[in-house]
Amino acid sequence: MAEPAGKTGFPRAARILSPSDFARVFAVRRSAASGPLVLYACPASMDTQPARLGLSVSRRIGNAVVRNRWKRRLREAFRQVRPMLPAGNDFVIVVRSGSPPAGATGARQVEEMIGALAARVVARPDYATAATALRQGTGTQPPAIQPPRRRR
Repeated sequence: MAEPAGKTGFPRAARILSPSDFARVFAVRRSAASGPLVLYACPASMDTQPARLGLSVSRRIGNAVVRNRWKRRLREAFRQVRPMLPAGNDFVIVVRSGSPPAGATGARQVEEMIGALAARVVARPDYATAATALRQGTGTQPPAIQPPRRRR
């Protein structure tokens, strides 16, 4: 079903969903942290592709209510700052601890954190070299995904 003209959503094309895309972002190993958030960045396969977001909120953060609250807050903040982020990049946000900031001021804080973290990672000189290496096909390849080892 199509969305109304005035409503802006979080389209499927703006999300990182496949495990191979997550592995590629983590393999590049470019990150920045602030407070409860760690942002990993990786150049996307195409320069013109808008920024995409992947989320990782583990069970140790809290119960399902807390984890889903974090995810809603992060998706909305990313939707607000996405036009200001550099195109052609994939971002994965990992939540380290705590409850999400509450209220309108909390929403602004999360937006500012995401914007600042993305700007820090993308502005680094080593990120630019990683971006060109990945786009030329000579960069870091994601590790093969292996099944978890069984404990004995």
